[in-house]
Amino acid sequence: MGQPQYKRVLVKLSGDFMSGPSGFGIDPKTVDAVSAQIKTASEVGAEIAIVMGGGNFWRGAEAQDHGMDRAMADYVGMAGTVMNAVTLQDSLERMGLVTRVQTAIEMRELAEPYIRRRAIRHLEKGRIVIFGAGTGNPYFTTDTAAALRAMEINADILLKATKVDGIYDSDPLKNPEAVRFERLTYIEALNMGVKVMDATALSLCMDNDLPLMVFKLVPPDSLSRAIRGEPIGTLVGNSK
Repeated sequence: MGQPQYKRVLVKLSGDFMSGPSGFGIDPKTVDAVSAQIKTASEVGAEIAIVMGGGNFWRGAEAQDHGMDRAMADYVGMAGTVMNAVTLQDSLERMGLVTRVQTAIEMRELAEPYIRRRAIRHLEKGRIVIFGAGTGNPYFTTDTAAALRAMEINADILLKATKVDGIYDSDPLKNPEAVRFERLTYIEALNMGVKVMDATALSLCMDNDLPLMVFKLVPPDSLSRAIRGEPIGTLVGNSK
């Protein structure tokens, strides 16, 4: 299967990967397909941590547009990420993998509280660690949570799974002439105003020299190929 180029990775999964064709809620078949990718990737030999989004249930910024208090809206979104994390945990464990869910907001009946050293120890023992509830603070996206957790656990790379195969100079779903980049610097990505990851997360990665790969979560071996270092997406770093 090949050796991993990255020994420890943090995978950012949006809630969209949990919802299936409906675009809302949780579709068990879709979740199992994602879990199968993670299982295959774990067999490559890398330690895997995951940060879950919650957009299949709720988007705080959109709720604010309808008059809801932004902080409260963000807390509701954090609850959605925990629902996704526990669902993914169940799917992975039915496939024989050992997992732990840790949350930035304590929910002891469902998960462990986030403790950095405990998370690292789980990874060292070969367990897949799933982080829920973002950073535990409003006004921060789960992209920023992914960058933060990646640095806290000393990940070798942040893998951002998306529905497009990298970063383009324009929206490839709207512009068939869009050009895909194989490599970008963080400054270039920030200046382009790329939508695939928010500026706070990009800046955090840049300031701490954490590589980022943006890739498409299809075909079914995409995650394992990304961990092996194959050029299947766009690699963003402080130098090309």
